[in-house]
Formats: sequence, structure tokens, C-alpha cells
Amino acid sequence: MADHLMILAKEFSLAPAQVQAVIELLDAGNTIPFIARYRKEATGSLDDQVLRQLAERLEYLRNLDKRREEIVKALTEQGVLTDALLAQIAKAATLSELEDIYRPFRPRRRTRATIAKERGLEPLATWLLVQPTKGDPMAKAKEFISIEKDVPDAETALAGARDIIAEMVSDDAGLRKQLRELLTREAVVATKAAKDEDSVYSNYYDFREPVRSIAAHRILAINRGEREEFLKVSIEVSDERALQTVRRAFVRGNSPASAQVSEACDDAWSRLLFPSLEREIRNMLTDRANVSAIKVFSDNLHQLLMQPPIKGKVTLGVDPGFRTGCKLAVVDKNGKALDTGVGHFTLPGNEAGKAASARLIKGFVKKYGITAIAIGNGTASRESEQFIVSLLPELPGVAYIIVSEAGASVYSASKLAAEDFPDFDVTQRSAVSIARRMQDPLAELVKIEPKAIGVGQYQHDLKQNELTAALDGVVEQCVNQVGVEVSTASAALLSHVAGIGPALARNIVAYREENGIASRAALKKVPKLGPKAFEQCAGFLRVRDSRNPLDATAVHPESYDAAKAILASLGYDAKDVRGGIPDAMQRAKLYGLVKLAREADVGLPTLQDILSELTKPGRDPRDDLPKPVLRTDVLDMKDLKPGMELTGTVRNVIDFGAFVDIGVHQDGLVHISRMADRFIRHPSEVVKVGDVVKVWVVSVDEQKKRIALSMVKDKA
Repeated sequence: MADHLMILAKEFSLAPAQVQAVIELLDAGNTIPFIARYRKEATGSLDDQVLRQLAERLEYLRNLDKRREEIVKALTEQGVLTDALLAQIAKAATLSELEDIYRPFRPRRRTRATIAKERGLEPLATWLLVQPTKGDPMAKAKEFISIEKDVPDAETALAGARDIIAEMVSDDAGLRKQLRELLTREAVVATKAAKDEDSVYSNYYDFREPVRSIAAHRILAINRGEREEFLKVSIEVSDERALQTVRRAFVRGNSPASAQVSEACDDAWSRLLFPSLEREIRNMLTDRANVSAIKVFSDNLHQLLMQPPIKGKVTLGVDPGFRTGCKLAVVDKNGKALDTGVGHFTLPGNEAGKAASARLIKGFVKKYGITAIAIGNGTASRESEQFIVSLLPELPGVAYIIVSEAGASVYSASKLAAEDFPDFDVTQRSAVSIARRMQDPLAELVKIEPKAIGVGQYQHDLKQNELTAALDGVVEQCVNQVGVEVSTASAALLSHVAGIGPALARNIVAYREENGIASRAALKKVPKLGPKAFEQCAGFLRVRDSRNPLDATAVHPESYDAAKAILASLGYDAKDVRGGIPDAMQRAKLYGLVKLAREADVGLPTLQDILSELTKPGRDPRDDLPKPVLRTDVLDMKDLKPGMELTGTVRNVIDFGAFVDIGVHQDGLVHISRMADRFIRHPSEVVKVGDVVKVWVVSVDEQKKRIALSMVKDKA
């Protein structure tokens, strides 16, 4: 079977030793975050993303081998396996190639060809395929006339023989590969209106684009339009080009027998090959769009989760509403719920409700020292924002931010939220969640199924298993990259730490509540947390108040002796670690990094990581990113004028642009053509979720609630 090691090394442009190390580490049960962070010497410092891609490709190759074995077994049982077939099977590099080889031998329902074979016409088909220069097909066919076998005349015999040949042509693996390549290279996706009715799919009512270049978001839009019966979709290609390819593979000369084979080839193309390949191309396009959309979703989710927290602020969370009012929740700077209430200030004319709400909010600010207000961006958000802004002149030092509510209702109604806040109703929980999203997006958003966060496109049309796996991988990567304070983390957050699942996370919380966790070593006492789990998770868990200052860093316990040796060589003491050692790296370079690594018995990558942690113990990588914008004023759509310059926050990045929050409740769209003064292939080359960007208003459509923006002044 295929040599996975060499295939992966070539595809990823890696040394075979690197790939071998990754395969061995994965097979030993190590997690991607652990391998990426703590096995850099073995892997050559491969990052999470490359490791995940490599692991996925390895799984594909292993599944390919498994399918190879199944096909070999099936062909052996049928008694048709030959050395030539075995060589073809061993050479197949994709599942589609493998299935093409197996296609002629796959059990199938009765077809026109099988019926013709039952009528004894296979010898006639074989004779025609030889394409003798002499001999009359009609005369030969008369030999197969049989009333008993339902072959009343020569023409019926020839038609049956052509059916057999057509199926043989359709099953030819080499021909199918050539035609698949032809369609991929030259075919066009064509769409027409399926009904005389305006819709969001009107752009596709008369649309054509080459298969090789059609964008992922258009494929997904077309698929949805077809599913909702607004579009008719087809794949178009030159029949003559395709027929030439088919005939070239089977027709020899210009004898009467060759004419019969040529007719069978034409039938094979129109009746068997094209419908089958059209489905394949449509599936291929959908798979391609699926991969692209999942990547966009994953990139956006990563940026959203890694948004810098707004720390140290007592926060008022506002879950906007009309009829039932706006639910309010005060949380302290650590996210603990302190108080709740309801404000009625969004319905017009309710002056008494607004006055009472103003008193309530002012009372909360004075009592708890609130300095930030987080407002959800759902229904009644606009009205809530206007009311809060009207109060700010009387609340010095207080600012607000609009927070995405995506998925908040999912969390609020979940079993987890009920366990967190058993005495709160669903909307009160949502208000707490909104406040916490501002304080620490990662810690709060991990409580929600990633798909519900809504930073992608056509997410419900994607392959849900692949989407879930990709997004779960992003969450795992972010949680482990930031690290988790084990003494305060929720079970939801802990469950995403390498080596810890939901059950073990609950065990950690239960043990912590009963005994406390004074050190990393104490984790070994948690029920079901064995040596392997400890190895995988320990480096990502922080114990700030531990007597061992290294427990508050990303230095793995397996490297504590090395860290102590490094400290001693540089003239420091362990107690110096608590506040950080700013000149640790500089002193190490003067000492000699190679010499220091040798003395500490670690590789250079591990030495660099240890020194980085000694410099800034437990550093949060999010602290280096631009902070979200807290506002003190508000705009209305009617205030916007073309050419106006604004500052906004990127909320979502999609294939054709980015949606930017400019403080008017309705996000504006920056089309990809207005994102840079140069050509870009994808918006992600320029912006990411959470970026604070300068934009100019291009146009405003109040009726359709659409705002067009530009990131290039000259294109506004």
C-alpha cells in the first residue's frame, strides 16, 4: 500500500523525519495543541494549523488504504482479481480513481446491458468491439435472433450489443478520468430561473461561469436557490469535444462494425457518462465550496475568540427587548453576577418607564461602580443604544459597546446556563452572558456551540460533521493558546483544554470546589485525570497562587528542572519569575543560547519558549491586539452621508467582502473591490474579525437597510 510518510512529506514540503515524528506522536494519543507547543524539537516547530491539515490528510490516506483492502477482498471473492487490476488499485491516489477501477465489478441493479447479456448478446458485442474490417454487422446479428430470448430481429440484437458496449465505455476508468478533467477544465455552470418570481436569487436567473473559477459563495448560493426551487442548474460542456474523447478511446477505423461502436459511444456519453460526471462535478464544486466556507468560518471564529478582553471593568449587560423590556445584569470585573433588573425604555411614548429605567441604571452605576455597558445587537438594540447614550452625560467615566448576541439565546436556554444560574430566567442569563462577552469573549463564547456564533456564510448548507470538527479545532486551538486559570475556569472552558473532555472538566470543578487546587501537581489527585491526561493538559492550565511560580506560566512541568537550571545559569531565583524577568532573553543571548540549551538539556525551541515565559509569565497573546472600541455617542442611518469618514469594527468576513459595525446598529458592507487599492483574492488578506478600521460611506439605502462602505477613500 501507499507510503504515507513519503506522500505527506512531498505534499507538505517537509522532511520525512518531521512527518514520521508527527505520525508517531498522533498515534501515541497526543493532542494537536500539545504537539504544537511542547514537541517542537521533534516536529521542527510545526504550528497547529499545519499539524491539523497533516492529521486530516493522514486520516484520508488511511481511509483510502482501508477502501483499497475492501475492494481487493471483494474482487478476490468474485474471482476476477488479476495482477494488472491489483497494480491499478495500488496506484490509485484518490477515492474517485479507486471507485472508477471498481466500477465495472460493483454489484448493480438490472440495466439495459445486463438484460442484453441475459439474452446472450455479449458475444456479438465482443465481435463488434474487435471492429473487423470485413464482415457485415447485420448479417452477424442475425445469428443471435431468438424468439425464446426476446431477440426477434437483427436490429434488436445490434441494439442490445450496443447497450453492452455503452456500459463498458461508461465503466472505463481511464476514460472517466479524461472526461472528468475535460469537464473540470472546460465546463460551465449554467443557471436559469425556475419560476417567474423575483427573489434573492435574481442575479442567477441567467448566469454562466466556468467550473474552474466559480467562487465558493456563488456555488453555495446556487445550491440553495436550486433546493428552494428558484433555480434550474446544469453543467454545460461541448458535446463534440467530449464525444471526440470517447470515440478516440474505443473506435478504430471506419468499418461498419466501427460505426456500431461509434453509435454505442455516443449513447454512452449522453445516457451514462455525462449524467454521472455532471453529478460528480456538482459534488466536487460543493465540496470545494464547503472547504472554502469552513475555512472562512474557522478564520472568523478564531479572530472572534481571540478578541482582546476588556478587563477590570464592572459591567452592565443589556439584553434588549420591546414588549417584555430590556433585561439588565451587573457583573463584577471577574464576571460574577451582582444584580439584575428590567428596564422599559425601548417603546415610544413610555416616559414613565424611561424615567424609572434611568433611575435604576444610575443606581446600579453608583452602587457597583459600573464603568462599561455592553448592549446586545439583537431586536431593540438600536433603541436601547439611544437610551443609554442619552444617560451618558450624567454618568461620567462610563462608556458602552455593542456586543454580538449570536448564540446568546442558545446558551441562555441550555442546561449549562441553568446550572450556572439556576435562579435566573432565560433573559437574565442572556444579559449576564452579554456582559461577560465584553469582559472575556473566549471564556464566554466557548459555552456556545461554535456553529451558533454566526461568523460564517451558508453555514447550514455545509457538511455539518466537517464544520463541527473544524470549529471545535479552532476553539481548542484558541483556548490552549491563551491558557486557562484552573482556579476560576468554568467546566465549559476547561473541557476544551488539551487532554480534557467534558467529563474530566466536571471532575476538576467538583474537586476544586471541595479541595481547592493549590498547584499543578494537585491536578493528579482529580478522579480520572491520569498521567497521559496530565501530560497533555498541565502546560495549558495556570495556577496563579501556587507556591511554585512556574505553575502560573506556560512552562510544562516536564521542563521545570530545565527552567530552574536556566534561572540558575542566568543568576536568577525562582521567586524572580512572579513579576517577570524583562532582561531574561537579553542575558541568555549574552550567555549563549546553544550553551544554555545544552546545560539545561533542552532543544533551542523549548529554550526560547521558556525564556519567553520567564520574561512575561503567563502572557495572554490577546493583550498584544488592538482593544475593542468603547463608544460614548451614537449615529443614525439618516445621519450618514456619502464620503463621511468613520471608524468601525469588523464583525464578519465573507468571500465577497466584510461587514463593519460603524455604530448605527446596521452593519455596513465593504465589498472586496473597495477593500484595497490593489487586487486581492480574498478579504481575509486585508481584514479579520475584530479589526478596527477606517471606512468611508459610499451609499445608504434606508428602505432596504443597506450601507455600502469603502476602506479606500478614492473608491468612496
